[in-house]
Amino acid sequence: MNKENASIHDFDLDLICEYFSAIERQGPGSPEVTIKALSFIDNLTGESRIADIGCGTGGQTMVLAQHAPGYITGIDLFPVFIDLFNNNAGNLDLQDRVKGIVGSMDNLPFETGELDLIWSEGAIYNIGFRRGLTEWREYLKEGGYIAVSEVSWFTEERPAEISDFWLDAYSEIDIIPNKVLQMQKAGYVPIASFILPENCWIDHFYSPQVSAQEDFLEKYAGNQKAEELVANERHEAEIYHRYKDYYGYVFYIGKKI
Repeated sequence: MNKENASIHDFDLDLICEYFSAIERQGPGSPEVTIKALSFIDNLTGESRIADIGCGTGGQTMVLAQHAPGYITGIDLFPVFIDLFNNNAGNLDLQDRVKGIVGSMDNLPFETGELDLIWSEGAIYNIGFRRGLTEWREYLKEGGYIAVSEVSWFTEERPAEISDFWLDAYSEIDIIPNKVLQMQKAGYVPIASFILPENCWIDHFYSPQVSAQEDFLEKYAGNQKAEELVANERHEAEIYHRYKDYYGYVFYIGKKI
């Protein structure tokens, strides 16, 4: 694989954790977008059970907890992220309702029909959109909701460079109507879908990385793996700025039937 098109998973896990721990969000998003997606979810109560899968350090989870009732379990593979997640919950006095645990999204620790809502911002690609929707459905109650953000094409055709970049990084990328159809075929009523605005990428994801990158490179001066990680993130940001008219994240909300 060309290093310029490397997946984040091709880098040292400890370096990845340290790098992304320095920023509030580990993927594109914003408080406003989290709240907008939540507005399509009905019937949550103080007893509702919610899971945020691939929660990272919990940037979006804390917003969710401040605007939705119920108990939230955040799940992420990286213990460093979960430690920060639980610290963030405590700092916001949410520790009685919000708890992060280390776990894998392909082996979730829930009972059949336990959850009222499954949330996942910018993380379902790790297991695949269709697989995630299909396997996670088991854990939802009938009438429960799933809300995920997923990278998607905005156009039927696009320049070869961006097409090759994303097909190499994530072969399941597809146009929005096909993603909605995949959700329907997985056993959900598609409730809503909307494109995340550019500020979710620029202001809330790429811009915060600029100062973090300088600190990271200073700490790991001469470390080739660290330098390649930063170069990869900078290349990804450059690609987005050049081709943002052709792709982005889309929130997909569905209801289990």
